[in-house]
Amino acid sequence: MARSRRTVFVCCDGLGCDWVRPDMTPVLEALRRDSLWCADHRGVFPSVTRVSAASIATGCQPAQHGLHGNRMGLFEDGRIVVRDVGAPDFRDHMRRATGRTLHVPALAERVAADGGFIAYSNVSPGAAYFLDPDNFGHVHHRSGSWAPGGKAIDAMPVTHDAAGDWAMTQRFCSEVLADAKPAVAFLWLCDPDHTTHAVPLGSPAHVEALVGVERCVAEVRRTVERLRGEGEEILLLVGSDHGHETIGDSVSIEAWLSAHGLGPAVAAGDVAVAGQGTSALLYATDRGRAGLLGVLADMRREVWADDVVAGQDLATKGFAAVGGVVAAVNMSRDGEANPYGVTGRRWVAREGKPVPIGSGQHGGWGPDETRPFLAVNDGRAAGALGRATSLADIAPTIAHFLGLPLAGFDGTPLQST
Repeated sequence: MARSRRTVFVCCDGLGCDWVRPDMTPVLEALRRDSLWCADHRGVFPSVTRVSAASIATGCQPAQHGLHGNRMGLFEDGRIVVRDVGAPDFRDHMRRATGRTLHVPALAERVAADGGFIAYSNVSPGAAYFLDPDNFGHVHHRSGSWAPGGKAIDAMPVTHDAAGDWAMTQRFCSEVLADAKPAVAFLWLCDPDHTTHAVPLGSPAHVEALVGVERCVAEVRRTVERLRGEGEEILLLVGSDHGHETIGDSVSIEAWLSAHGLGPAVAAGDVAVAGQGTSALLYATDRGRAGLLGVLADMRREVWADDVVAGQDLATKGFAAVGGVVAAVNMSRDGEANPYGVTGRRWVAREGKPVPIGSGQHGGWGPDETRPFLAVNDGRAAGALGRATSLADIAPTIAHFLGLPLAGFDGTPLQST
């Protein structure tokens, strides 16, 4: 009799590939040895959690799924309004402005009638809800949880920190893996991302956060191995969404645009900036487009701008010049080391709040922030996968293992069976 298959994905938010090593993360290092290891694994642009969550859930690049960033410009009453995608009600604003959420189906929709989908997430509400934006499965979060059809259920009683990650993991292992047994189960930890946004990379606090992540991953792996021993066939994927780089300085791009003659356009909502940490998306209405394009050459000469990509050239970054997006700015980087020997300092786009200089950040296409990790463990095959892989390969790998159709993905399965 054929055994039913199911899949588990664990995301260690913000844990870059270079931190998976014996001295820092022995649990992940052991998993690397026992799994199909994606040696050339890449994130998406912007390298932020909410966009990454959408790409992991859909198997598509942002150009296809349509979520722009951690902050996103929407056309509202003839002007561009930049909203925080992480807010619990962002999907409502997105539907009113665009008529929908994501442009492509997420895994939750694909398995709704074939085993179901359950996600436990301890990051921002928006990042959690875009794992299943149209409520085909269950999403559990501390700000509010949802059942199929959008029925509100009890919020997950955890804190937004390492202790909350551990409490969530214990519930996930007992309530989801051992009990509910959905076809697709996601566990999204807030650390080390939550910690490293406030402390230097390589600092004792960062190392302590990695220890907490390891504890959670070890608990999931123990549970999966026990269930495999009872005859279940489970594909376990453990990875991250992006890495981190160090904040060196910051700039207000809105202030720069105003100083270059676009103040009235910014005030009118005809030009807008959606900061993504170490990058920014530049929006314009038809009225503001020419003015914005007219200052990009000057912007490219600024010390804080590594590159400014405009129009259809955004496609080279897996992004689409739609929804008012005119250009993207990748912030500059130098090779200086922080006090713990981690090299590479970045400018960041200021977003109206204090910038913790010296702590971790991400969002652009820098060398460390775009290198997450991924281990694919079926309990049998191990070794390094030579080809380049990306976040968009995760959903088709899950679908392939479950025997589901593969049409509509940008990515490709990472296993042959």
